[in-house]
Amino acid sequence: MAVSLENIRKDIRMREESDRQMSSAWLLVYLLPICVSVIAVGYALVSLLEFFSSIDFSNPQLYYYSYGELPEEFALLWLTVGLAGLVNFVVSIVFTYLLVNRRGTHFKRQKFLSEDIRAAVDSLAKTKNVEVETGLMSLERSVREANAEETEKSAILWAILSAFVPFVQLYVYYFLMKDFYRHERREDGFWEDAGKALNKLGVSFSVPRRTEDMSYRSFVLYLILTIVTMGLFGVYWFFVLLKDPNEHFKYHIEAESQLLSALEQVAV
Repeated sequence: MAVSLENIRKDIRMREESDRQMSSAWLLVYLLPICVSVIAVGYALVSLLEFFSSIDFSNPQLYYYSYGELPEEFALLWLTVGLAGLVNFVVSIVFTYLLVNRRGTHFKRQKFLSEDIRAAVDSLAKTKNVEVETGLMSLERSVREANAEETEKSAILWAILSAFVPFVQLYVYYFLMKDFYRHERREDGFWEDAGKALNKLGVSFSVPRRTEDMSYRSFVLYLILTIVTMGLFGVYWFFVLLKDPNEHFKYHIEAESQLLSALEQVAV
């Protein structure tokens, strides 16, 4: 039990490195270069219309003189658009990397924690000579399912592919939503089974309720809405990819703290 408890402590300490909250400020970072590009292009088009409307086409010399000034008039505007596009390109790569990376680090840490919780239940059951075989089998099944379904994905690879291969970014959004939703449903079952087994062993541990369950989000619906709104719904989609994991991580802080406190009382 002492070894298992120490391992659980280590798993919980790893939370600070793996479960990184991504502030909603990332939404502003993502939108700022897009807004700058839209404003610059809009201003360029308006200026272009005013430019040509002011030309006296009846005077060829004046027309050619004015047209010759056009590149200088709009060079700064198109430079702004180009720089904003480059910034957005870089931000998109970094954002994709961070999202995929925190998915992988959280899933990996949670596998360690689940295995160590199961080991602690098994050790405590042997110490107290209490039969909890059914509970152990349920915990073991959850661990096996996580190992089979929550496969590792290279954050660097997916960030690069999403930047240079069409539609890969959409697939990244798809598996991020799907994987976290399934992970949370599986995790809820694990916490419930662990709570029942520990209570049977005399450990007072009540699984805390989630303040906000992760909603099922249809990838097809989100894609259609993004297309219909000409990308505007994509801003909300972007926000969801930030918010849902953040809420999931907050729950871990509460559940793991209560679990550790309950196990430490038994170990004393």
